[in-house]
Amino acid sequence: MNQSTSHRSPLSLFLLSVICLSLLWLAWPVEGQRASVYYPAPGDKWERRKPEQVGMDATLLAEAIEFAKRQVEPKTVAEVIAARQRQESHPEIIGPTKDRGATNGLVLRHGYIVAEFGETERVDMTFSVTKSLLSSVAGLAFDRGLIKDVNDPVKKYVSDGGFDSPHNSKITWHHLLQQTSQWEGWLWEKPSTIDEPKGHTLREPGTFWNYNDVRVNRLSLALLRVWRKPLPQVLKEEIMNPIGASQTWQWNGYRNSEVVIEGKKINSVSGGGHWGGGMFINSRDMARFGYLFLRRGKWKDKQIVSEKWVEMMTKPCDIKADYGYLWWLKKWPGATQTTFAARGAGGNVIWIDPDHDLVVVLRWATNHDEIFKRVMASVVSTGK
Repeated sequence: MNQSTSHRSPLSLFLLSVICLSLLWLAWPVEGQRASVYYPAPGDKWERRKPEQVGMDATLLAEAIEFAKRQVEPKTVAEVIAARQRQESHPEIIGPTKDRGATNGLVLRHGYIVAEFGETERVDMTFSVTKSLLSSVAGLAFDRGLIKDVNDPVKKYVSDGGFDSPHNSKITWHHLLQQTSQWEGWLWEKPSTIDEPKGHTLREPGTFWNYNDVRVNRLSLALLRVWRKPLPQVLKEEIMNPIGASQTWQWNGYRNSEVVIEGKKINSVSGGGHWGGGMFINSRDMARFGYLFLRRGKWKDKQIVSEKWVEMMTKPCDIKADYGYLWWLKKWPGATQTTFAARGAGGNVIWIDPDHDLVVVLRWATNHDEIFKRVMASVVSTGK
């Protein structure tokens, strides 16, 4: 034993040990310091952090929020809907609508609220943000084996006549989820051609991408046939309640979208608000939903949606690189991971950035990408 060490007092040895342990802690990787992931409690018990507490520049973040507040979507809900209907052959509103609130939003870093403005607890329409919620219900069906393989023809699971024609019989779940199905027919008094480019001719499933609400609604009905119970009930029991969401959200269908399953009348919900309907929800509940997917489908100690599904839903479509399974994708310059977003008309968005551990929710705001870029620029440390 070294003589100098053997003659040290117990107190000096203790102090030396404390110093060594402190140095080890300081040298530990940043993510190691954040080994315990924060999840907000239900309701309003959502912890806040100052930007500097979570590795963000307070001045830059404040500037990003002030910029976001000025990016006001000028349209009313009626104008948002009308903008989609000007060239439609069947523009009639068949679902509920709701007057919108003012621009609002919030930013999460490591799950903590670091910025919030406006009425984030006001329930509003979200339009096509609903599609990403529908994707999660499909993911749950896949995880539970109700859908064995997304490349299976939907006809193998659904026998309501919608997939019987030679063309539609080729359509898979994968096609419907990527919006490449080219499903042909009518649903809820709307033709599948309603959202197609002028002069478009029907293509083989999987060969043409088209943002089409009728076909998304056909996916919703197919999922209802598989689950055999209301999709809002599935979402509530399997996702929204476990993540502590409020009870104020509602997922609507149309006045003519009721079907009978096992003797019970069930309303088939829509995948957007194109003709009314869709998800009506507040910004805080949207942020919880986004945070679930930032955490790769896990909430506390429970894997609610499988990591496999999160990987599948964020994999780029072969013919549309910025789209996955009803989620929009974007790879920013210098980023190691793809960001993904649930986007809807009227400036509604849930944006998820795994690289910076961020979730941003915006309502009735334009210029999203510039807002996101400014929020990203406020991150000065990837750790806590």
